[in-house]
Amino acid sequence: MLEIRHLRTLSALRSAGSLVRAAQLLNLTQSALSHQIKLLEDRYGGPLFERKSVPIGFTATGARLLKLADLLLPEIEQAERDVARLSQGDQGQLRVALECHTCFDWLMPVMDEFRQRWPDVEIDLVSGFHSEPAELLRSGAADLVIGSDYSSEFATFPLFRFEILVVMAQKHRLQGARRLAAADFEGETLITYPVPEERIDLIREVLRPAGIHFERRTAELTVAILQLVASRRGVAALPNWAIKNYVDYDYVIAKPVGELGLWSDLFVSVPEALRQKAYVLDFVNVIREQCAASLDGIKLLS
Repeated sequence: MLEIRHLRTLSALRSAGSLVRAAQLLNLTQSALSHQIKLLEDRYGGPLFERKSVPIGFTATGARLLKLADLLLPEIEQAERDVARLSQGDQGQLRVALECHTCFDWLMPVMDEFRQRWPDVEIDLVSGFHSEPAELLRSGAADLVIGSDYSSEFATFPLFRFEILVVMAQKHRLQGARRLAAADFEGETLITYPVPEERIDLIREVLRPAGIHFERRTAELTVAILQLVASRRGVAALPNWAIKNYVDYDYVIAKPVGELGLWSDLFVSVPEALRQKAYVLDFVNVIREQCAASLDGIKLLS
């Protein structure tokens, strides 16, 4: 029997563009997702999509089921939100604070989508960047923080893992390196956001343990950091999604750090009192859905 979860699977495949990312989006193992698809294909007597096409191309059968998904899933999701409003109320406040400077790149479309789904929930950004955003949750000055995991104090929801890449100017002395090691940063100027050093993954995880000496310069905006890098004032360590366009247009060069890369995880944290609020859960879902579809090189966390 065709079930709602099957329609959600096909919709996730289209949004995510691959089996791996669709499985992450659905919180399934890849084998479980493959098994579900095989059962569907056995039922309908043929493939639902082309395995080797990038992005995924759907067969006539898959496209027809997707058309059904597009009709039914929005109605189901709206009904679920309506029921949540009836049981929890449809009004609230969501003041969002950012520990992650580059999150603005994808947060604005997320907030626009959320406002359409929850027009009576007032959502806004807490102005400025905050080196200790958990204090905003403790004091009640913010309702939700996007940043590190504060699971010992707050309710946390995993978002995604991303790679931190080091960007440098064209013809930098390290441009020929396949990957960078801690020693490569000796004597370099590291351009960062104005946050404590313990908040900077490259410093905390790589440079400090190796005893590397470096200079540090700060800038508030990502574009300002990249301009400084391009003008040979130093190097910077930034999320893969934040620098993709600059690298694609040869404005700067990007290099991974270490054999396994330097990775960081992003979470949503809220006070325990908001853990079960339907609009909070839906806000997390919107982030995961939109980022899975739009950000290259991330891995959704389960």
